[in-house]
Amino acid sequence: MKLGNLEITGDLVLAPMAGVTDLAFRTICAELGAAVTVTEMVSSRALIYQDKKSRSLLHKTPLGVCGAQIFGNDPSVMADGAALALEASGADFIDINMGCPVPKIVNNGEGSALMKNPLLVGQIVEAMAKAVKKPVTVKIRKGFNDDMINAPEIAHIVEESGGAAVAVHGRTREQFYSGKADWDIIRQVVERVNIPVIGNGDVCSAEDVIAMEQQTGCEAVMIGRGARGNPWIFSRINEYRRTGVLPPKPDVAEIKRMIKKHAQLQLRYKGEYLGIREMRKHVAWYTTGLKDSAVLRNEVNLTESMDELFELLDKKMVD
Repeated sequence: MKLGNLEITGDLVLAPMAGVTDLAFRTICAELGAAVTVTEMVSSRALIYQDKKSRSLLHKTPLGVCGAQIFGNDPSVMADGAALALEASGADFIDINMGCPVPKIVNNGEGSALMKNPLLVGQIVEAMAKAVKKPVTVKIRKGFNDDMINAPEIAHIVEESGGAAVAVHGRTREQFYSGKADWDIIRQVVERVNIPVIGNGDVCSAEDVIAMEQQTGCEAVMIGRGARGNPWIFSRINEYRRTGVLPPKPDVAEIKRMIKKHAQLQLRYKGEYLGIREMRKHVAWYTTGLKDSAVLRNEVNLTESMDELFELLDKKMVD
């Protein structure tokens, strides 16, 4: 896949997820085979105001291709924010969030609310493409609601305005993450534009990746919630493609090893106070479905240090 003049080897993309795809998790997913990772979304206005917390979210993943995602609704502010995001992160490309369904974002005319204003979409993409020398991509949804299914139109505008690629989540904003993702709308976008289309929605296995690519013709597949607590999804998919054999799911020992590795990265990047608190939700995702996982999660939520977490894991997570 090519993003402008940027060559990407591989077609698996880790979706940007607020509160999930921080530097630690992106690093793990990249090591396990995600060809592209994208930061958590950051406000373009916050970047202009030199907000330190926002800038800290943009650290580039040390492996693979990494994009920095920003959101906003003012073309000039977004253009300035894009330049500042690239300056802060050293990212390989800049991504525009036009898919976030969260009310506080949408009510401010940002995220998926932009899909209601095609003219503004074009103005934002054009301003950003002119402002930065690196590729500009856009993440959109199927549409805002069932009365406004316009992903193919928006994708065409993105292309005409200088966008290098578009990622399409097969749900409307109204759906949030409920119901079934519509992969046919991704196919319609593929047929409408000549830039790369990245498919997103209901991808949780190697079979899903292959099925999406076959049904839609998309050049890459973006994996979001299917990767939470399951970064092995990338390595298992890649191995399945190489050999035709799907590797077994990780056992308890491997899950415990990965939790510890993840925790150590959090400690390095965020310090113990924030790191241990970030790990609580990740441990819940990693251990879903394991024996006595509810009890483990409750106890993990009481830990205050990495040593306590490791001792608890060694005590509770045994084959």
